[in-house]
Amino acid sequence: MKNIYTWAAKPAQRNLTVGDLKKAKGKKKFTQVTANSFEEADAAEKAGFDMIISNAKNVVEVRKGSKNLFLTAALVLNEYVTAEDIMRGAFKALENGADAVMTPRSMNIVEMLAKEDVPVMGHLGLVPRKSTWIGGLRAVGKSSSEAYELFQKFKRLEDAGAFSAECEVIPENVMGEISKRTNIVTVSLGAGKNADVMYLFMEDICGDTENLPRHSKAYGNLLKLRNEIKLERVRALKAFKKDSMSGKFPGKEQSSNLDKKQLEEFLSKID
Repeated sequence: MKNIYTWAAKPAQRNLTVGDLKKAKGKKKFTQVTANSFEEADAAEKAGFDMIISNAKNVVEVRKGSKNLFLTAALVLNEYVTAEDIMRGAFKALENGADAVMTPRSMNIVEMLAKEDVPVMGHLGLVPRKSTWIGGLRAVGKSSSEAYELFQKFKRLEDAGAFSAECEVIPENVMGEISKRTNIVTVSLGAGKNADVMYLFMEDICGDTENLPRHSKAYGNLLKLRNEIKLERVRALKAFKKDSMSGKFPGKEQSSNLDKKQLEEFLSKID
């Protein structure tokens, strides 16, 4: 564990720092997963993950679940609109215990944050909220010209001061070649195994979604359990209603009575 001070000037310990990630680039693999609740953060730490990423608004709750994992706060596009929104959101997230922020915004926004020494993760490749510009949800970099254009974006992101990038749905061999040619810590979300960090969403890993993306793999089946819980909830409610209407509930175990003498005294007082 590394001793640090948070942006709220409070002593803390982290398993990783930005410096560690930059130093380990190309030499060691790391893992990252989304966590947006106490329970998810706690599970990620117990499972031995290296990094977690949450929506900025959830940082306080997530940090309660994991005191030590490297935490990135995502500044969601439609929640942090203006440059001032983004700057305030970044500083608030860091104050609340985040170690870095992620933004899919322009290079100017990345540079604005980096100039204030805010550790910034950019977002390149497929940015789902911007997918209309590329004709829908698809891999980015599937031609030599598009791959070269993507490489240039990585270099611009590097020049803007980002220390890392979420690399979404990029051909594996393209990702590998780009990762070797940039000092940015590359985080693969559907970009193959040749990046520095392997990343999937919590719900995909745990099988808690009906539509699993092609680049993901379910290692659990929480959706089945959740559906079973829904069925069991209805079953229990129906059984309660049935017993209540038939007089089976409450039974002796759920009820108490005055003894005969005390009941007679009570009745004499109210009659």
